[in-house]
Amino acid sequence: MTTSAAEALGPLLGRLLANGLSDAAPDVRVDLWDASTWGSDDSDNVLVVRSPDALRRILWSPGELGVARAFVTGELDVRGDLFVVIEALRDVSASNVRMGAREIGEAGRAARRLGVLGHPLPNPPEEANPRGRWHSLRRDADVVSHHYDVGNDFYRLVLGESMTYSCARFVDDDVSLEDAQAAKHELVCRKLGLDAGSGQRLLDVGCGWGSMAIHAASRYGASVLGITLSAEQAALARRRVDEAGVADRVEIRLLDYRELTGESFDAICSIGMFEHVGARRASQYFDVLRSSLTPHGRLLNHAISSVSGTRIGKRSFIGRYVFPDGELIDVCDTQLMMERAGFEIRDVESLREHYAITLRRWVANLQNHWDHAVALVGERRARVWLLYMAASAVGFADGGVGVHQVLGVVPDAPGTSGMPRTRDAW
Repeated sequence: MTTSAAEALGPLLGRLLANGLSDAAPDVRVDLWDASTWGSDDSDNVLVVRSPDALRRILWSPGELGVARAFVTGELDVRGDLFVVIEALRDVSASNVRMGAREIGEAGRAARRLGVLGHPLPNPPEEANPRGRWHSLRRDADVVSHHYDVGNDFYRLVLGESMTYSCARFVDDDVSLEDAQAAKHELVCRKLGLDAGSGQRLLDVGCGWGSMAIHAASRYGASVLGITLSAEQAALARRRVDEAGVADRVEIRLLDYRELTGESFDAICSIGMFEHVGARRASQYFDVLRSSLTPHGRLLNHAISSVSGTRIGKRSFIGRYVFPDGELIDVCDTQLMMERAGFEIRDVESLREHYAITLRRWVANLQNHWDHAVALVGERRARVWLLYMAASAVGFADGGVGVHQVLGVVPDAPGTSGMPRTRDAW
């Protein structure tokens, strides 16, 4: 009698899923390629194994990377609520149940019974494989291009008209994504002490498509230099600056922060860029920015963080497909390095819950325009972004990662920072 996939894999699925989920976790059914199923027939949330090749990928790359490869290729899929299924799988990975030698052996025996063993399958071409010295100018430019030069039309579809690729600030539940991004830009301007009509000079490090620069120039009359390593970002940012009527106050350069020389600024913002710097270069980063500020100048560093820091490795989904060479630095270490560079820390704020909402809005944009997204970048690339943003939303919601704004000021003498005494005076 022929063994179904569910019969062959049932004991393994039971150990990895049923035993790993808490009593409060939602039911997740598994539908397999031969129409057999494992789990509750009543569940609306289904992990779909469309091909035995998914099992082969997981056997050759046990854990996150193998699962991600199968999802990117479409061999593994989800029906129902993607966030619920990711949360369930997160609970499994957080439990004491692991793909150890016993589980891998069981999976191998099941695969043999199903006749799906074979050589490793080719990795999806969307994977990054950066070369060269870690965080060198050339390598950093290559990995930034991998992430940001996907196509401006695709980013507009996902991010919306604000074209802002960082955590928004939702002052209430009903605010639109565009208004929430504007609220974040306004918060940054106030923390930096921008004063309308004063003509202050602002450096926007990792300026993206120019949204923060446009906000500061149009609302506060600031003279802004935005720098980025993405050629596609720079081209669109310049066009958006022209369309906003602030070309006389905003300049966009294709430039690495390490190439800044001889220029002085009243304020600097770095929003969603610090994750690309790396722990080894972080002190140099803050030294460069400190040397570019006038006395009483302020730096606002807005970055994703993790407790004790996380170097995003090549065996992770995000490290291979999304943020190669990325590093999340503990917010305490960020403050210490800023202090060593000569900054006085004046404010630290977490926006973690706001990022969870932001990512859910981006996921909704992608799902609502799925066919268009696939036409723009191909199905595999679209699936990379769907998985990345949904999984990140879960991570910010449960506190696995955070995002902080750290405000530092350059004092010109002990006790003379030029800062107001309360936030209300910003």
